[in-house]
Amino acid sequence: MIHGKPLHHATRTATLGALLAGSLALSAGAMAAPQGLYSTDELLDADVYAAGSSAQVGEVQDILLDNDMTVRALVIDTGTLLDLKGEQQFVIEAGKFTVETRNGHDLEEIEYRVNVELSEAELAEQPAYTNDWWQNAREGAQKAWERTKEGAASAWESTQEGASRALDRIGQALEDVGKKTQDAANQ
Repeated sequence: MIHGKPLHHATRTATLGALLAGSLALSAGAMAAPQGLYSTDELLDADVYAAGSSAQVGEVQDILLDNDMTVRALVIDTGTLLDLKGEQQFVIEAGKFTVETRNGHDLEEIEYRVNVELSEAELAEQPAYTNDWWQNAREGAQKAWERTKEGAASAWESTQEGASRALDRIGQALEDVGKKTQDAANQ
């Protein structure tokens, strides 16, 4: 037991905390003022507020990371707070929210407030966190990764070709200068 929680919970929290620390600090769009270290355990279930609203609209249900362990989105559980039928969970992409730390000097008292830069109506229009969304997002991320790899390979090939052509032109120019110098010396 650590802090009254089972060891597997503490290990999960420590691992997620390390991932989230780097992710939130590097994901400038997701943070107003990076503070260096964040607790995923405390971020999960953090209160969420919509733009222009002083009332809580939900809480953080999940944190979505990409292959680089960068925070890409938060899943917000609105419960019945937005007057929607039944409980709803929405995916809020990085850049559409900020995380505000409260009581950051005391690990036992640390709290986060997530401010979504969307109105309540705009929040309700975000993608619902469902299995279909998950499968489509994973497939889209994989395709994007493949395009990135192909683009990087293509860019490298273009760079090599360009450098080769430039070296050929430089070589030809040096050869021309050499011929002109030789011709001038022979006259």
